[in-house]
Formats: sequence, C-alpha cells, structure tokens
Amino acid sequence: MAENLLNLENVTAHVPGDASRVLLDAVSLGVERGDRIGVVGLNGGGKTTLLDVITGERPVEGGRISRVGGLRMAHLSQHDRFPAGSTVRDIVLRHYDADHEWASDPRVRDVLDGLGVAPRSAAGAVSESALDRPTDGLSGGEKRRVALAAALVGDLDLVVLDEPTNHLDVEGISWLARHLVDRRVALVVVTHDRWFLDTVCTRTWEVANGRVESYLGGYADWVYARAERARQADAAEQRRRNLARKELAWLRRGPPARTSKPRYRIEAAEALIADVPAPRNTVELMQFATNRLGRTVLELEDATAVVGGRTLLDRVTWRLGPGDRVGIVGVNGSGKTTLLRSLSGERELDGGRRVQGSTVKLAQLTQELVDLPAEMRVLEATEAVAKYVRFGKQEMTASQVLERLGFPASRQWTPVGRLSGGERRRLQLTRLLMDEPNVLLLDEPTNDLDVDTLTGLEDLLDGWPGTLVVVSHDRYLTERVCDQVLALFGDGKLTHLPGGIPEYLQRRAAAGQGAGVAPPVTTGTPTAGPAAPKVDAAAQRAARKEAQRLERRMDQLTSREEKLHAQLAEAATDPSRLVELDRELKDVVAERESVEAEWLEAAERAEG
Repeated sequence: MAENLLNLENVTAHVPGDASRVLLDAVSLGVERGDRIGVVGLNGGGKTTLLDVITGERPVEGGRISRVGGLRMAHLSQHDRFPAGSTVRDIVLRHYDADHEWASDPRVRDVLDGLGVAPRSAAGAVSESALDRPTDGLSGGEKRRVALAAALVGDLDLVVLDEPTNHLDVEGISWLARHLVDRRVALVVVTHDRWFLDTVCTRTWEVANGRVESYLGGYADWVYARAERARQADAAEQRRRNLARKELAWLRRGPPARTSKPRYRIEAAEALIADVPAPRNTVELMQFATNRLGRTVLELEDATAVVGGRTLLDRVTWRLGPGDRVGIVGVNGSGKTTLLRSLSGERELDGGRRVQGSTVKLAQLTQELVDLPAEMRVLEATEAVAKYVRFGKQEMTASQVLERLGFPASRQWTPVGRLSGGERRRLQLTRLLMDEPNVLLLDEPTNDLDVDTLTGLEDLLDGWPGTLVVVSHDRYLTERVCDQVLALFGDGKLTHLPGGIPEYLQRRAAAGQGAGVAPPVTTGTPTAGPAAPKVDAAAQRAARKEAQRLERRMDQLTSREEKLHAQLAEAATDPSRLVELDRELKDVVAERESVEAEWLEAAERAEG
C-alpha cells in the first residue's frame, strides 16, 4: 500500500489581512510517495497558498497538517532571493561540506548540467568557474535556474515547485520533465505549462472557490473531466462548455498517448466532441488573410543582426506570407527576440534589407511592459482602442475580449494604475487585439497567464485571420496555434523543422553529441532536414512483434481496469471491499502505464 507523506485535514486559509476572502475552505487531501501532482486554477485563487501550507511556510487559520517523520522536502517559491555576496556554489551546494561529496553524485552533476547552471565539459567535469559566479550579477532567468537546481540536488522524498518552467526554454522544460519522471520523487507543482502538466503529472488538483478537487491523470484528463462536467451544467455555463469541448477536440486529434484515460472513457470523450469542428478553418482563415494582406507581408533578405559582437542572424532570408502561423524556438540567447524586433522594424538590420507589404497593419507584444493610461479603468482603456473587434466571422465587444483574457466583469472597472504586472501585460495584449492588426508578433505571450486564460487566448487566435509569429517557451501553445516551427540553433541561421518541437529537441540532443547543425531556411519554402538513419529490417520486424505483444497486454489490462471500475461502483457501501479494489486498480493502472510506455518505444522502433 502506498505510503502517505503528508495529509491536510480541514485546512482553512484566508488572504492575509482580509478574513472575508477564503482561499482554502476546510480542505482535506494527501500526498503519497511517488505522486506527481499538478496544481491548476485561476491566478489569485490559492495555488501558491496551498503550496506554502504544504511546506509549512505559512500558518493556517484552521485544520491540521501531518507529515511523515523525517520527511525530506524541498520548495521552490516564486521569489528567488539570495544572500548578498553569495555565489552559485553557496546556494546550490550549501548542504555539501566537501566538493568530492557532490562531485561523485551523478544526480547532482546532471542537475547542474541539465539546467545550465554549471555545464559539463566534454570530459564530464562540471564548470568550476560557473559555480563561483556571484549571484548578485545574475539575470532573473539565471537566478531562477540556480534556485531550481538548489531544490533538486538533494536526496528528497517530496519536491514542491511553484512555476518552475518560468525562464526555461523548450529544451530546459523537456529536461526538467524527464528528470522528474525518471527520478520517481513525489512532486507537487504549480505551472501554467500544459505540456509539462500532461507529461509529468499523474494527478491534478484544481483550486477554485476555496475548494481543491482531485482528478486522476494530467492536463488532458483534467480537460476531459471539465468537459464532462460542463456538458451537464446549465445554460449559464454554455461558453465554458464550448471552450472545454473545443480544447478536448484538439487534444483527441493529437498524439494517441496524449491522454492516459482507459478506452471506454476515450470513447465517451469522442462522443462528447463528435460534432466539434477542427480548432481552425485553415482554408477560410487563409482567404481572409490573403484578402486583407495581399501577397507581400514581411520579408527579410540576407538579414544580418549583430548584438554584443555576436552574430545572431547571418544573411538570413525569410519570406512571411499571408495567413502564416509560425512558432520560433531556440535556446535562450540565440536571438529569438532580436529576430522579432528585426522583423517588426523596431531594430535596424546590420546587413541586408527588410520588406513590408503596403497593407500590413502590424502589432507586437514585447516582454517589456508599455505605458498604459493609469487613470483609466480597464474597460475604458480597452474601449479607447475600439469597442468592437472581429475575429474572422465573429464580432466581440471589448468586455467579452477582456473576459476571455482573464478580466471578469468585476475586474474590468479596476483602475489601470492598480493592476499587477501580469494584469498589465494581459491588458496590453487585449489592446493590441482590439486594434485589429493583420500581422501579430508575440514575444512570450503566456507569461503571467493561468491555464484558463491561456485557453481563452488560444480560442481567440483560432479565429484570428492574419499572419502570426510566436516566440514562446510554452510548447503546448506553440503546437496549438502554429502550423509550422522554425528554430534558431545559435549558428545565425533560421531552420525549418517539419517535425516541429520534437525534431528541435532531437537535433539539439544530436548536436550535444557532436552532430552538425541542420540546414537553414533561405526562402518561404520548407527546407527538409537530414535524412534519418535507416533501421535494420530485422530489428523493425522484431519491434513490430514486440509492439503487437504489448498492445495485447494493454488490451487485457484495460479490460481488467474497466471491470474494476464497475466493481467499485457496485461496492460503494462496502468500505473494506472498496479499499481492496482501489489497491488492485492502482496496481493495474501502474502496470498499464508502464506497458504503454514500452509500447510507444517499440512502435517508434517499428516505424524506423
């Protein structure tokens, strides 16, 4: 039987200084050894409070918290504050008395290298100079990675992480997900990164209205549960229902392993979304975009950009067409923001030329906050741009757009001067959209957005008939709203990736082993990557047989799982029987997930 690491019993917590605002209302839940729990909910809804209660960093107004004796726990908060004069070594390796203690631990070396805190040399040695850097001179992103490394290097039972993916690039997020899954440590994590939630988490807690609801599975499973709940809701929840069903429709059209639900639940989900169209009508949006933009949109010809003596763009030629929806990925510092600024004309090129179509109306969301009319209220500041906006065939009021982007009606009359940094950024994005641009450049648009607001933004962009370029570390958003992916590998070239972000990660891994860099894009036509090595035919046949065997075993386990669910329903009044069935169900689910992972690997080998 799984061991409980901690339990919350009837825990209550209020907003500090305001007893009328309850964040946690008589909440009872527990964390078992090996659990990986994702925490979701609206900003300000109590997610961080829940983590602080779990770690004991804030007292509660009621209830009880019990922890197993000798619990080894680490906590990454949202605030990375280090002692003045400290070094990276002081923060990350503070629990080690001598260098040989951590240097001989492969987990510590992997964390230091994987997060880029102290990269390893070709011989495998950790960079001593990186460890001796003073923390006072680190950027916000570097401090975040140092704090995350400090939380992960220890020998732990439970890791509690608050927004760990902030300031990590796609590659760093992929490493963190793999590390947490392979390590098998218990995890409670707050993040808006839905790919990360779906890849890592085995359970999901939704914090809303003072309650914490628990769901089995990751993000896709939570979406299914919300869609089912919305289907049964009354007419007042119609808009939420449509958003949830549309999100679920996209998830089910994605990779088959995106959800861990058994097949009978997948069939129920597919029945729920049978009449839901694809998220975007690509042909219709392309017609709209062509009519609004003509043939020429934005072009870079032999573009060169040099920053601080580094050539970030080296004679790049890129033609962005009407209706193109492009995601840009690359390691931090590879020039993604410089590319956007060059494309918009905000930054002069150091060589080559930029061409802009005569009908282009361009808007750009930068990572910096712009000046907003502090004396106006949120709705007034939005209606000052426009009172109505069209997204394809749909017309929306300024208030409706604000609500989609996380400003409920009660918040729309808040003075702009009293908004938080995250709210000001959302208002900045709303005002950009209300101006009805036909070319939209977004630099890290998901910063400070909760999961519901991200879904609303994606829904708006689905109906937006223009050319879109997105730079984001949010893999889910990039795959959701973009039709193609380009990458900056640090060689000054812009490389088209037909295989999307998975191909980017594969190429980065290969480059780390000494492989060459992929060929660049020189026109708007996709450039194919290098051919994959051929797999031996005998090995492919063996992999196919193995995949077939594993699939039969998955069918058997799924059938057993269905029967156990039915037996659980029948044993609702028999507590001892329920405990026995629940234990067996957990074992079956764990085995099915393991077999499914083996099947995926075998299927990939069979495809060559």
